[in-house]
Amino acid sequence: MRPVRLTLTLLLASAAIPAMAEEVNIYSHRQPELIQPLLDAFTKDTGIEVNVAFVDKGMVERLTAEGARSPADLVLTVDIARLSQVVDAGLTQPVTSDVLSKNIPAEFRDPGNQWFGLTTRARVVYASRERVKDGEVTTYEDLADPKWKGRICSRPGTHDYNLALVAAMIAHHDEAYAKKWAEGLRANLAKPPEGNDRDQAKSIWAGECDIALGNTYYMGQMVRDPDQKAWADASRIVYPHFENGGTHVNVSGMAMTKAAPHREAALKLMEFLASDEAQKIYAETNDEFPVEPGVARSALVESWGPFTPDDVSLSELAKLRPTALKIMEEVNFDG
Repeated sequence: MRPVRLTLTLLLASAAIPAMAEEVNIYSHRQPELIQPLLDAFTKDTGIEVNVAFVDKGMVERLTAEGARSPADLVLTVDIARLSQVVDAGLTQPVTSDVLSKNIPAEFRDPGNQWFGLTTRARVVYASRERVKDGEVTTYEDLADPKWKGRICSRPGTHDYNLALVAAMIAHHDEAYAKKWAEGLRANLAKPPEGNDRDQAKSIWAGECDIALGNTYYMGQMVRDPDQKAWADASRIVYPHFENGGTHVNVSGMAMTKAAPHREAALKLMEFLASDEAQKIYAETNDEFPVEPGVARSALVESWGPFTPDDVSLSELAKLRPTALKIMEEVNFDG
């Protein structure tokens, strides 16, 4: 009789334990605080809890090591190259969704439905309001002109954001031209590449250089930070374009992992992030450009003026990244 009593005791005990709430686990290249307003809104709407692990480096290695036991349902990344690396490593699965297909334009999602863009951002020029005249810089190619010698600041050339720009230069011209351009850009640097995009704006404010490469959304973040607002106010955004193209843009995006233990809940979150509500939150809190055409940019972003996005495909930029990295290493850009 003891086994019967024990079984009955276990059944009664388990009945007293509430069912585990739905959840989604995210590995994110983005700082959790940047996406928390979105996740809070999702949880409020659905009751589904979202857990975020910040994985700045080694995303592919971590998912590979975890294999089928991985707790991650989704990855959120910045830069098309990082999205492609996770997909190319066989760590994601295709997602079929009418919502995602409707809300995210084809140019911002993988043809095989492995990754989906959430926002876009432009790689622009921060130009000193005091020392750079309107119209003085108009193209990316112009940044290699000797007239800028000793006047340009940049974060490391081997960073993903700059490698994507070099990849776009290859796509618009060729590898030889891109290498010559990178050499000219390096020759124009006011100091060795270092820091992030905010640091470049600070350098302009401090008079260390006159122009710098930077992503648009950093300017919005600095405007709202009392300690950094002066850096933002010292510069204006200039949207350069390629001589035969538009302004370089990149994406932040998402993909469902191959393991995805909470697939249905993860799909709900993906569809939410592509919704009008979430896209508006992205626009208002992160100063990024929504991928959904019907969602307006924030008033601050609109104040920076219009631009024409470049039409080189994101998939092509990802394929050209190794060549871009080789170029930056050959010219010793960060040396």
